[in-house]
Amino acid sequence: MSRRRALKALGAAGLVGLAGCTGNGDGNDTPTDAGGDGGATPTETPMNTPTETDGMGGDTPTATSDGGTPTGTTARTDIPTGSGSVRIGVLQPLSGDLAYYGQQGLWGFLSGLSYKAGQDPPAEVSTGEMTVSVGDLDYELVIRDTEFTASVAQNAATNLIQNQDVDMLFGCSSSGSASRVITTVVNATDVPFMVGPAASADITANSETCSDQVFRASENTAMDARSGGRYVATETDVSKVYLFGADYSFGRAVVNNYESVLRSEGIEIVGKRFVERGYSEWDGLLDNAEEAGAEGIVTGFTVATLPAIFTSFLSGDYSFRAFGGFATRITNQVIGNTLKSVLGEPLTMEKLDDADAGPVTTRYHWNQYDNPINDQFVESYTGAYGVVPDLFTSGTFTAASAVHQAIVESGSTDGSDIAGALKGMTVRDTPKGRNAYTFQEYNNQARSEMTVADVIPTQDEWADSWGAAIQPSEPRARIPADRVTIPADSPDMNCSL
Repeated sequence: MSRRRALKALGAAGLVGLAGCTGNGDGNDTPTDAGGDGGATPTETPMNTPTETDGMGGDTPTATSDGGTPTGTTARTDIPTGSGSVRIGVLQPLSGDLAYYGQQGLWGFLSGLSYKAGQDPPAEVSTGEMTVSVGDLDYELVIRDTEFTASVAQNAATNLIQNQDVDMLFGCSSSGSASRVITTVVNATDVPFMVGPAASADITANSETCSDQVFRASENTAMDARSGGRYVATETDVSKVYLFGADYSFGRAVVNNYESVLRSEGIEIVGKRFVERGYSEWDGLLDNAEEAGAEGIVTGFTVATLPAIFTSFLSGDYSFRAFGGFATRITNQVIGNTLKSVLGEPLTMEKLDDADAGPVTTRYHWNQYDNPINDQFVESYTGAYGVVPDLFTSGTFTAASAVHQAIVESGSTDGSDIAGALKGMTVRDTPKGRNAYTFQEYNNQARSEMTVADVIPTQDEWADSWGAAIQPSEPRARIPADRVTIPADSPDMNCSL
């Protein structure tokens, strides 16, 4: 009897019982759990991506990929493809105002599998079942819409294991959903779970959620903060910093990791303040930072708060710079509009330089890496989905690439064998280049290089496929993979596998 069928037979009663043991209330995810971006409300985030009318979020399964090699796409003939089938339960928010987070997570995963097959990713994607074939190996994807709600994600994960015979799970854009699935489903069944793009550092740093069955290729909030903090400390003349962050897991992770790195590099922290999401009374708090002698401020916020703080920052006469991470296109649509409103149109490099916004760190954006894998990824992804690869997509591309590599190297599609092969793996094919992601054995978090860039006006060649007024420049610095993740001996690392 296969492992998944044994779990189905033995685990059903336990899963049903656990479904009600989830803590206080429903635990619905707020948008700001979305891997450090999020925070958009329907009135703040115009969802104008071309993909919202292509069937995403529907109930009709899409057609099976045909395995062909489109013009201009290089087949991965140098890598064994294995044979058989593996069944993967996919959990992403694919409806509502935050569907774009789930879309880019799923599109990145499909692009990773399709790259291995030497074909373009399927353009039409919906909830239901679809198959992507890589040679003689069939990936049967059972796609469920989590609606950006933890309880929905938990119920979907339970159903996928009980009734759909999945070998493993992939997904969750929100950290709240990912944590709920781990603690109530994965820990009860030992079904492997490739998390992504949910980015709370705690998922792979907290003893309650880290596990031998939990892996994450996607970058996390600690990587944002540690790369940004190290750059500020070593490459700028800033010696005093004031830290601002949202008063919940994302904002605290950003601030705490910045503080740890900056203090270790001799930077003085002259103040620290957490505020609720959507806080808008910024003039007084920014005046406090100025009076404290800050030469730079860190803004650990999402699109729910960033427009307000940037409006006050740009409108005031402050001597400090603002640092942070470069988020997804829907956040940058809002920030870009704010910059145009305050600075005037058209946006120019001179205006942005004078605004003292940045430099910024990026987990991944389409123009940060120059290699054949990324070139092909950008071309095929943009052709399929009408937008360039975004913040979350390299991590989920790499997740798919790692799963395929694990199956080939282990010679098995059984979940436990896949998990065993993922342990400590260096992933061969990634948008950041060959061998650019490695899963750390102490917590199963993949580490990878991060980049630092300036904020520049969107270049004409990307205007249609990016859709925001600002974009990251070419990289001005690269932070090595071993310098951006939480070390095994750090007091912030409470996971030891």
